[in-house]
Amino acid sequence: MSLKSYLSRLYAGSVYRKIQQWSKNPFETQQKVFENLIKSAKNTQFGKTHCFSQIKTYHDFKKNVPIRDYEGLKEYIDFIKQGQADVLWPGKPLYLSKTSGTTSGTKYIPISKESIHNHIDCARNALLCYIAQTGNTNFVNGKMIFLQGSPELSEINGIRVGRLSGIVAHHVPSYLTKNRMPTYQTNCIDDWEKKVEAIVEETHKENMTLISGIPPWVQMYFDKLIEKTRRKNIAEIFPNFSLFVYGGVNYEPYRARFEQSIGKKIDSIEVYPASEGFIAFQDSQKHHGLLLVLNKGIFYEFIPAEEYFNSNPTRISLQDVELNKNYALILNTNAGLWGYSIGDTIKFISKNPYRIIVTGRIKHFTSAFGEHVIAEEVEYALQQTLIGYLAEITEFHVAPQVQPKEGLPYHEWFVEFTKEPENISSFCTKIDIELQNKNAYYKDLRQGNMLCELKITPLKKNAFIEYMKGLGKLGGQNKVPRLANDRNIAKELQNYIA
Repeated sequence: MSLKSYLSRLYAGSVYRKIQQWSKNPFETQQKVFENLIKSAKNTQFGKTHCFSQIKTYHDFKKNVPIRDYEGLKEYIDFIKQGQADVLWPGKPLYLSKTSGTTSGTKYIPISKESIHNHIDCARNALLCYIAQTGNTNFVNGKMIFLQGSPELSEINGIRVGRLSGIVAHHVPSYLTKNRMPTYQTNCIDDWEKKVEAIVEETHKENMTLISGIPPWVQMYFDKLIEKTRRKNIAEIFPNFSLFVYGGVNYEPYRARFEQSIGKKIDSIEVYPASEGFIAFQDSQKHHGLLLVLNKGIFYEFIPAEEYFNSNPTRISLQDVELNKNYALILNTNAGLWGYSIGDTIKFISKNPYRIIVTGRIKHFTSAFGEHVIAEEVEYALQQTLIGYLAEITEFHVAPQVQPKEGLPYHEWFVEFTKEPENISSFCTKIDIELQNKNAYYKDLRQGNMLCELKITPLKKNAFIEYMKGLGKLGGQNKVPRLANDRNIAKELQNYIA
């Protein structure tokens, strides 16, 4: 065992024990975070407007601070961009993390000197939990690659601005920088396809042991590696590759193709980072779900997903959540987000410790007929179907077909196959049955002859890559929405039908 491996194992054990300590005291941990947040922000513009000095309990907080999405917080963000201090959090943010996806265009999420540690420490702790539980330290001796956005930053009134992954790249611990790839210059390439090609050139002869990124973009990297080296699989190129770290999308629909590309079984760690905060990470190779991070400056609230669009939805803290119930996730952070709806839905699958799974986006669903099908359900139906068929998929998108030329309405699945099933008709039927088993409303509509069986529209190779490229959103943290309640994306995908 190398000295680096030995020290990593010692450090991992120490950190793991601390994680176990706070995870066994969840309510006390969250209460301390809550009290510290209110105390720290009481003299900010937001704190004064919302009477933080009078807030003593969570009940007080709910009365004073309404739920907001980005649009509701935007006026405060604009004050920050104008150079004002003490707006949402004491002082000025260290960074503004730039993301897309709202009606106002680009979002600017503040990251403070306090909250940056949340991002760095949690990414590190995910790896240390893995070491503590498995004893596997082999990956620390090789090269590691993080497929991410450009680390180049701009400025707005003295505040540095960039993509989250680019911001975090400036805070990688020194003991990892020698092992990290690609080079800074390559990471700064904006064109994603050129960037991946440059990464392939830099890495194909290296001893890569850990690879991290969003699954579809890592798959693109794998494909180009295999094409470049003319090897059979990734295991032949990187024989010591042993750990894949991912987040952003459900890995299961990609797993079969990934394992085929890699050519051997490897371990994986799922993480749940966002510009708003590092929310959860997989703390165990034996248990399903992600450990909710309770001690790093985020106080969590939850709204039952079915009530989210109500005028006065139920709003609860951690101690009142129920298992296997879908919740909209609400954050209060040490970067100054208050009653902030991140837009994600989660479900608790354990209370000891508190582990979650991400079930989708609050606005990404298909419910043109009242069925309210969510990402978790379509991903499950597809995953169960793939088990029994020699088929592999690259990506998919589901949209309602409300006015077909003939027959009843249906769900249309746009699927890019790596390997098509021999009988696509029975493949459709199987997905449809699995979806009915998962969603009672969909089952009622099908059995009541309100909808006909779903239909699959196969797409050309690289259809989703070309679609994302056309939007200027190829690579990085960008993801294809797997569900829509309209046909806007479906209309664009018509251009890529096989």
